[in-house]
Amino acid sequence: MELKNSTILLTGGTSGIGLELVKQLLAQGATVLVTGRDLDALQETKRRFPAVHPFQSDVSSPAAIEQLYQEVTRQFPSLNILINNAGQMRLLDLQDRSLALADLTREIATNLSGTIQMVHQFLPHLLQQPAAAIVNVSSAIAFMAYSSAPIYSASKAGVRAYTQALRLQLEDTRVRVFELIPPGVKTNLQKDWAVQPNPSMLMEADKLVAVALNGLLNDKSELRPPLVGVLKLASRLMPHLLLQFGHREFKKIKASAN
Repeated sequence: MELKNSTILLTGGTSGIGLELVKQLLAQGATVLVTGRDLDALQETKRRFPAVHPFQSDVSSPAAIEQLYQEVTRQFPSLNILINNAGQMRLLDLQDRSLALADLTREIATNLSGTIQMVHQFLPHLLQQPAAAIVNVSSAIAFMAYSSAPIYSASKAGVRAYTQALRLQLEDTRVRVFELIPPGVKTNLQKDWAVQPNPSMLMEADKLVAVALNGLLNDKSELRPPLVGVLKLASRLMPHLLLQFGHREFKKIKASAN
C-alpha cells in the first residue's frame, strides 16, 4: 500500500500508538487527519506536528461520525486510508456491583461499534478511490482473553472477527483491509491501573508503528511484531496455559484491593 501522498484519517491520534502513527505517517509523506474527543489534546498534537489536520470527534457517537464524514470528505476528497485506532481499556472486576449497567460496555461502544460504524460511514467514499485501505487496530488479547480487562478483551476479539469478515467481503474491490495487532505497548492506557505491568513486557510504540508501516508498504494483511505471532500460535497449541498466564495479573489486582 502506498503511503506517500496518501490522505489518511486516523482516529484516536493524540496519544500512544496513535500519536506515533501521526509522526511516522507524516515522515512517509502522507497527509494526516486526526480525530480525538479532547480538544486540548488535539491542539497539543497540532502544536507538535503542525502539518496534521485535527478534527474533534467521538467514534462512540453515530451523529459525530456522520458530521465527521461530511467535514472530512468535503475538505479532503482524496481521502483514501482509514485507520481505526481509537480505543479504551479498563481493568474491571465483574463481581463489582458498583459498576453501572449503562457504562459497563464502554469499550464495546468505542473499540468495536466505533470501528464498525466508521467503516460503514466511510466505505462508500473509499470505494470510489483508485486505491484505498482500511486499518483496524485489534490487539494480541484477541488471541488470549485477558481476565483483568474482560470487556476490552471482548471488544478486540470482535474487531478481529469483523476485520476478517470485512476483508473477505471487499476482496474484489480496490479497498485493502489490514489488521494492526499490537502486543502490550507502553501507552497511557496503563496509567490508572492499580497494578502496573512489567515495563520489560511492553513494546515501545515507535517500534510497533515501524513494524506496522513496513507491513502496510508490503501489503501484509496482518500488521504484527513477531511476539504476536508467537501468541497466535500458542493460542492454538496451549490455550488454557495462555489464559492462566494472563489471569495471574487479575489475581494480583484482587490481592492489592484486599
